[in-house]
Amino acid sequence: MQEWLAPLLRNGIRFDFPIHRPYKDLTEAQKQLLWTGNKQFQGLNAFFEYLESQVFKVQYRVMLSRYRGRTVCPDCRGSRLRKDASFVKIPPPNPLLKTGGGTIDSPIGTVRRAGWGASITDLVLMPISEALVFFRNLELPEYQQSIAKRILIEIESRLDFMERVGLGYLTLNRLTSSLSGGEFQRIKLATSLGSALVGSMYILDEPSIGLHPRDTRRLVGVLESLRDMGNSVIVVEHEEEVMRAADQIIDIGPDAGILGGELVWQTAPPAPDGGAKYSSPIGGGGGYTFAFLTGQDTIPVPTFRRRATHFIELKGATENNLKDVNARFPLGTFTAITGVSGSGKSTLIRKVLYPALARQKGEYSEEAGKFAELSGSVERIDTIEMVDQNPIGKSSRSNPVTYIKAYDYIRQMMSDQPLAKARGYKPSVFSFNVEGGRCETCQGEGFVKIEMQFMADIYLTCEACGGKRFKQEILDVTYAHPDGRAINIADILGMSVDEAIAFFEQPEPKLADRLRPLQDVGLGYVKMGQSSNTLSGGEAQRVKLAFFLSKSNPNQGRTLFIFDEPTTGLHFHDIQKLLKALNALVNQGDTVIVIEHNVEIIKCADWVIDLGPEGGDAGGYVTFAGTPEDMAKLEDGNYTAEFLRSKM
Repeated sequence: MQEWLAPLLRNGIRFDFPIHRPYKDLTEAQKQLLWTGNKQFQGLNAFFEYLESQVFKVQYRVMLSRYRGRTVCPDCRGSRLRKDASFVKIPPPNPLLKTGGGTIDSPIGTVRRAGWGASITDLVLMPISEALVFFRNLELPEYQQSIAKRILIEIESRLDFMERVGLGYLTLNRLTSSLSGGEFQRIKLATSLGSALVGSMYILDEPSIGLHPRDTRRLVGVLESLRDMGNSVIVVEHEEEVMRAADQIIDIGPDAGILGGELVWQTAPPAPDGGAKYSSPIGGGGGYTFAFLTGQDTIPVPTFRRRATHFIELKGATENNLKDVNARFPLGTFTAITGVSGSGKSTLIRKVLYPALARQKGEYSEEAGKFAELSGSVERIDTIEMVDQNPIGKSSRSNPVTYIKAYDYIRQMMSDQPLAKARGYKPSVFSFNVEGGRCETCQGEGFVKIEMQFMADIYLTCEACGGKRFKQEILDVTYAHPDGRAINIADILGMSVDEAIAFFEQPEPKLADRLRPLQDVGLGYVKMGQSSNTLSGGEAQRVKLAFFLSKSNPNQGRTLFIFDEPTTGLHFHDIQKLLKALNALVNQGDTVIVIEHNVEIIKCADWVIDLGPEGGDAGGYVTFAGTPEDMAKLEDGNYTAEFLRSKM
């Protein structure tokens, strides 16, 4: 407000205050002066006190709300521990270790910063890798060392396992709710490793989710150590490096859905030339997995890279661990954002670029992450679509076919049948979301929830409809196929997408065309009426992709699509289908940005932006921007380049 600002501008020269310097470049003393003020001007604290005294006026309440938000508690520094808990330090005061200035002669910087030692607040705010170094170098007096010996062994063991599974960039007080699925699974794995069990069976479901190839290699080492301790390790996995490290592979297939469910082969991982390490009762051969592992089938490197003529430029991004990042995003191309886990990829795209762009278009109300400037050809983007792995619907009645708007056609088709016309049925009676034709006992769910007071709820098939979700008079209406088959609405919802396309290809080509995008993104095995809350994150993301492929987009050629690890849960064969779908979006003129670790996707991108070099505080820099060919030539220890080189 001018009346508060003018005194500072007019009198700043008297106390040597740099009024033309950005806030982020001020010294701590200058920032403090800005908040507290002096006899020449009133500071920010006084300004906000004035606003709070005027909250009976709506304009002041609105102004206050613009500047209020969550910030780190100054007393506990975000550790959530009482302030007096930080009074206890390790190592404790020891005259023999005392040096000038009240510090401890230790190789660990944190100890020196903390004065006599590190408090529990200091420790929980350290990244795990730094905390591990702290405890390994901790020197205690002889008596205290004898007391703490067993405790230190346990602490070091647990921290070491967290480091080994690639989580060294996390702080000890990180909220579990903020972890990705892969990070949470690896923490549980580290917990098991810390207990050092022997003779146990470990079953892991895709532990490599969200892992860079470098971290996957570490994970393999951890799994091998579990095996070497005398345990059995069973891993459900699509990652090539994990497969090749296994002693046995059991391949289920050959395809998905009704075309799968058979044991295709079981043997040691085949060598790249097609041979196997040793023979097996069930011979190797056949199937997509075997073909990719032996090199019979591959995802080819594109013969050309699209060149952009327009860019969006983001400058000065400093959110979380980003270090004043500048990045150029080419438009009309396929861009991959890469880097090790925790290097700042999601922060750059999801917390800075996406909200900043969307707010310019008036589509986003949340606060964007900190950045200096967004420039370039922003006017060439009309719509931004974040295709993440959140569920496609909160209701259990939501399903993929309703999401891509194919169910509207099915309801219309059923209402056009002779019996439906004779009874006066409208399309709405074939919906299980509204009253009319649905079974009211289960309200179109197909099952009834029985609440158990002190145990988990039980879900039983609805006795009234037998799980078919509709009243019997609605099920009497059948669709007559030219080949003589007659099916009702429940039969249609029980089909897989592949079955439905084959069934309706001739008599209802428009319906088959609406369903085909689901098949194109590798979801042909999904049941038409399958509840959306049973889909995995990767499946939900591909349903959203199918929706964009199926609809006529008025902003075609002017849409920015952002995908966050779309290869989650995908086999090589499915990645081929995904790449076709992503390229279909780019070929119609849209822009695709993918946050990804999968090298098969990275090598097929037109442009790569790599963050790193490490995770956490050691990350947050742009280490490379260019084509995959140029990246493969890097020899400066870039982790992504190392793995990309073998695939190029």
